[in-house]
Amino acid sequence: MIRVVVAEDQWAVRSGLVMILEGAPDIEVVAEAGDGEEAVAAVRRTRPDVVLMDVRMPRKDGIAAARELAGASTDVLVLTTFDLDEYVFGALRAGAAGFLLKNIEADALIEAVRVVARGDGMIAPAVTRRLIAEFAGPGPQAAPERPRVAAEALAGLTAREREVLACIGEGLSNRQIARRLGITETTTKTHVSRILTKLDLRSRVQAAIVAQESPGLHGG
Repeated sequence: MIRVVVAEDQWAVRSGLVMILEGAPDIEVVAEAGDGEEAVAAVRRTRPDVVLMDVRMPRKDGIAAARELAGASTDVLVLTTFDLDEYVFGALRAGAAGFLLKNIEADALIEAVRVVARGDGMIAPAVTRRLIAEFAGPGPQAAPERPRVAAEALAGLTAREREVLACIGEGLSNRQIARRLGITETTTKTHVSRILTKLDLRSRVQAAIVAQESPGLHGG
């Protein structure tokens, strides 16, 4: 079972999310939270696989909560009504594993939780291209948000790790990477973990941005 905490300050929305998730046979909602402080406490108490985190919440917003949970075994899946603003960048900088819009269909929400629980990243399709453009662009707003990786760190990746990183940049899941490279999904997860450690990145999504900005990954 995939254990999930749902953090959303609007009761009606939270109840709807819980109802959708509990309708899946492989998902269990282990706790609910109405603000960021409750969310952090719930995650530390129940140790779920995924926390579905709203951005705008009282006392402590979802970004601050995600930042506080960075490094924990729980993956943060951010949910908001905004398609591209400081909340998106804040979520990615905080190490969130994914970003979804609140208008997501029920089936897509369930699948997103499953994807993140498997260790993959998830960004709403509606914002993926714009997000990549913002990170890769030369504008003053984009530059400070871009994950910085030293050339020496990239050079320190093994040939296989560079291949895996390139696949992450293409948006492939662990399962798809395993099939393409002829390795097991478990081995893929190990490579991803080592890549994040070597490049000092907090999430797979950050790794995808780095891959997009690092041409010639297969050449090293």
